[in-house]
Amino acid sequence: MSKVFIVNKRHIQLAIVVAALIVLAAVYLSWSQSRTVGGQAREARVIQLVTGEFKTTTADGKELEVYRWDPGTIHVEKGELIELQISGVNGSSHPFVVEGLGLRGEVTKGKTTTVRFSADKEGTYPIQCLTHTDMRHGGPMVGYIVVDE
Repeated sequence: MSKVFIVNKRHIQLAIVVAALIVLAAVYLSWSQSRTVGGQAREARVIQLVTGEFKTTTADGKELEVYRWDPGTIHVEKGELIELQISGVNGSSHPFVVEGLGLRGEVTKGKTTTVRFSADKEGTYPIQCLTHTDMRHGGPMVGYIVVDE
């Protein structure tokens, strides 16, 4: 004896709804709401700078002193998270700006100033001390941040 199954419109609609629910459940279970980019949290690369001073006396007895950032040039990658730790060794105060990167701060003798940034455009950006701007003021005290591709 053979069995006969009669499929009507209601059965087809029910099968479509069940199939849709199965597909939606599979998508929901396989999709994670929290996605990690790059696999790990970004940690900043730490670069240490110091303020330096050079003094000399000319042949006519005039004393000269100039200040500088050391190292004078640092290289970073575009998009890299950087933490500058700038320690004040010489000179009482060095307010500074890095135009193009929107950085500013002040380094004082015996303390460390920390600045975090990530450059989104390659180029060369001067670190300029606002106190030591030219030879009359013990400068120019300028360093460079070079952002490479």
